[in-house]
Amino acid sequence: MEGTNSTRYSYTPPQRAGWLLLVLASLLSGACATAGAVARPPAMTVPDSWSRSVEGTTTNVEDLPRWWERLGDPVLTGVIEQALKANPDLRIATARLRQARAQRNLAQANLLPSVSASGSVSGVKRSAVDATADLSASIDASWEPDIFGGLKSAAQAARADLAAAEEDLHSTQVSLAAEVAINYVDLRDNQARLAIARANLETQRETLQLTEWRAQAGLVSSVDVEQARASAAATSAQIPSLQTSIVQAEHRLAVLAGLQPTALAGQLDRPVPIPAVPDQIAVGIPAETLRQRPDVRAAEQRILAETARLTQAKAARYPSFSLRGSLGTDVVTGALTGGTSFVASLIGSVAQTIFDAGRIRQQIEIQGAAQEQAVISYESTVLAALEDVENALVALEQDRQRLAALTTAVEASRNAALLSRQQYAAGLADFQTVLDTQRTVLTAEETLSATQANRTTDLIQLFKALGGGWSPTGASSSATPALGRTSGVREGQPAVNGTGGRS
Repeated sequence: MEGTNSTRYSYTPPQRAGWLLLVLASLLSGACATAGAVARPPAMTVPDSWSRSVEGTTTNVEDLPRWWERLGDPVLTGVIEQALKANPDLRIATARLRQARAQRNLAQANLLPSVSASGSVSGVKRSAVDATADLSASIDASWEPDIFGGLKSAAQAARADLAAAEEDLHSTQVSLAAEVAINYVDLRDNQARLAIARANLETQRETLQLTEWRAQAGLVSSVDVEQARASAAATSAQIPSLQTSIVQAEHRLAVLAGLQPTALAGQLDRPVPIPAVPDQIAVGIPAETLRQRPDVRAAEQRILAETARLTQAKAARYPSFSLRGSLGTDVVTGALTGGTSFVASLIGSVAQTIFDAGRIRQQIEIQGAAQEQAVISYESTVLAALEDVENALVALEQDRQRLAALTTAVEASRNAALLSRQQYAAGLADFQTVLDTQRTVLTAEETLSATQANRTTDLIQLFKALGGGWSPTGASSSATPALGRTSGVREGQPAVNGTGGRS
């Protein structure tokens, strides 16, 4: 009848709701006690201080985020800053961070209901007076209550993955800054060795000319002339190899900076001294080093992620619940008939795996093994961090002592070469003495330059081992998952300190 409204409802019978509550009450107490268990990262014993000390060291770590500025080389600073903006590996790590953030948001969205809307319009015309139109619209909603924490654990794992991805980005920054600096030192070392080779070649050519004059005067045999020519030729042969190494180092630095291989040639062609080690070096205590190193922080977050996934796998042993509801209206218009009807429904369901041939049990076993691997990896990362710093401290101190001895050796070899040449010109020494002293000068100067480069490289490795190249205070707070607080680990810090306890 025209203008008549009718309403239809469908609902879950009270008996079903009561049955669901009964199932929930019987399983919740035992399930929550096991599914919500969260393991903590292991406490690692860390020494109170480093076994080696370096002259001029301090415990101030404020310079670590931009340690390259301590080397006082503006060209190096510019190349590192360019690399931190455009390096391909760093851009990949940034993209992975965005991916992890999106996965975190997706996991959190799975905790909330989903709502959809639909509508349709249809019409029929039978005659001039009999035409109808049917308009319908509905809103549907569904929700899976996270009774046993499976979805919550998935969200916790995603947050820990995001934190690990952010630490991986910081670790890439640390490695990148160190790699650029090491290649830059290699470039300057090769340029210094090229200058040494050219200076010694000039001296050897002067010696060759001296032997030729003495041979023409009949004072020496042609053997001295050929020996002088061979010595000069051997030194000259080193120059093309050094020039090749210089160009390749320039290309490598440009690529690390995200540029074309020849883009930095104009900046790097002019030789400058190898960056010197500053008088004061910031070396923190071991526990501070571990808090600074992003690879240790990332390893801790991976423990938290795998622990959350283990909790998620355990939750699969228990029933899953879902609620579905809809609200719709159907409007029919026409000359002969018409009306409006409303439909509402609410349906609850529960599902429980009865037999799966041990699939869930094996999945728990798999995830338990994954968590164990994450724990072992964390322990290995902590030990490697301590080893890196100890090795860098040893190398830095030993190269300091070697550098002092080589400086004396170079000065003495230069004096010996000058005296032997003067004595040869006066006929008081043979030419073999001249050759030996000139070779000694070349070797000593090359070794001194290499040791200077090695000591600067040692310092770079130390800064890298200390986690320098990024600032923990500038890290996003979103990178620290709530699971970290659940595990008793303070935000952004590994579970280690100077006495082996948790921070």
